Amino acid sequence: MSGARTSGGGLEPLQGGRLALATIGISVVTAMTVLDSTIANVALPTIAGNLGVASSQGTWVITFFGVANAIAIPLTGWLARRFGEVRLYFWSTFLFVAASFLCGVSSSLGMLIAFRIVQGAAAGPLIPLSQSLLLACYPHEKRGIALSLWSMTIVLAPILGPILGGYICDNSTWHWIFFVNVPVGFVSLFLLRVPLEGRETPTARNPIDAVGLGLLIVGVGCLQLMLDEGKDKDWFASGYIVILGVCAVIGLVLLVVWELTEEHPVVDLSLFRHRNFAVGTVCISLGFLLYFAAVVLLPMMLQTRLGYTALWAGLSLAPVGVFPVLLAPIIGRFASRLDMRIMVTLSFIVFAICFFWRTRFAPNMDFAFIVWPQFVQGIGVALFFMPLTSIIISGLGPRDIANASSLSNCTRVLAGSIGSSIATTVWERQEALHHVRLTEAVNPFNPVAARGLHDLSSLGLSPEQAKAWIANEITRQGFLIGFNELFWLGGVLFLCLAGLVWLSTPIHRKGHA
Repeated sequence: MSGARTSGGGLEPLQGGRLALATIGISVVTAMTVLDSTIANVALPTIAGNLGVASSQGTWVITFFGVANAIAIPLTGWLARRFGEVRLYFWSTFLFVAASFLCGVSSSLGMLIAFRIVQGAAAGPLIPLSQSLLLACYPHEKRGIALSLWSMTIVLAPILGPILGGYICDNSTWHWIFFVNVPVGFVSLFLLRVPLEGRETPTARNPIDAVGLGLLIVGVGCLQLMLDEGKDKDWFASGYIVILGVCAVIGLVLLVVWELTEEHPVVDLSLFRHRNFAVGTVCISLGFLLYFAAVVLLPMMLQTRLGYTALWAGLSLAPVGVFPVLLAPIIGRFASRLDMRIMVTLSFIVFAICFFWRTRFAPNMDFAFIVWPQFVQGIGVALFFMPLTSIIISGLGPRDIANASSLSNCTRVLAGSIGSSIATTVWERQEALHHVRLTEAVNPFNPVAARGLHDLSSLGLSPEQAKAWIANEITRQGFLIGFNELFWLGGVLFLCLAGLVWLSTPIHRKGHA
């Protein structure tokens, strides 16, 4: 019987066809959810043009999804305790699919934003619950396989998002970016109906922590809005961003103080008392901050400074998925025999090598030089998510896993937003600095600059055209130098993280995940 329980009160692991159906169904829902966070990015100009709004207004489609998602993720543990993990998972999936359909039929920006908020809120519990439910389906000794499969999905979906989004926009209408979720979601619900029957987790009608919920919405919501809007509004030069920042700090500080003393907290911060949870969460958040910053910067540089199309910029990210697909089954099979800290250390070292490799990017590099570091980085990605997730949940009881997953995923998502915001801002400011320095070198007294102007004139360019070409090249060179500097710093930080993970305790001994 699928819902049978062990003598300790936990659920019996699934076997055979039920296990296969559960794995496929949960993986598909996870992929659909993660993919949706990136698939709309490349379609924003198309959506804005079709709805008759400015491109700057179109970005709210991304912003409000992120805000709703960031708020909903840490609520997962409390919602799961109140309604049950299986019930919450099914209803969240159904709501996500329904909101996707409504996004597709939206005829105005206001409608689209409203349904994207619903979609983001519904997506929040799906990632943490997918992890918790998948672990419950596998025997204790095969948790590594479950986490490897989950990690592979988390890695591949964001990469496929821009590629699929670009293809849909080029060959159909933007509405299908959202419509594609409908058949995928309903098929997944059908597949999961049988294997998850009778596997509901215990519930408790704890009182609603209204104060904690309010502080969570204010703190996390304002922080996410600040990160999404800051760059466009010149950060703290804008009064709007200053207000958001102050509200975020006050809200988050009060949230921590309140939740640590609340009997039934909406966010269980007591998990940070567990050494491995604290160290693992810090490492996965900081590692993801650096990784996601690179995911944002690389296609941005290719498109804006090197003339690549959105599709080819998206394809440049794809090779990172090769090694995770190949290594996931192997890592999962031998995970119980390995020290997770060694695997994480190797991951961070590979990341550092690839980041240092990218510091040699130049204007005349070919596509292969762009792709090879991304291909090798796949080894680091394969050794990143699963081992750190294992460290995070090690030593925790079944009822704490949903809480741990939701809290660690919340910090990871927020870290990704922080990383992309900081990276793009610093990149632009480094370009401005290098632009000034390079411009100073272009003067009549510099023989190299004079020779360059003469060569351009000999090609038929007027003096004004030659100066315009040089100005454009200086801008491009400034961005490339800034890009290389950021990746050098990222490489150094990854080496620091390689040491930080050793503050955790080994988890391959008996009694741990």
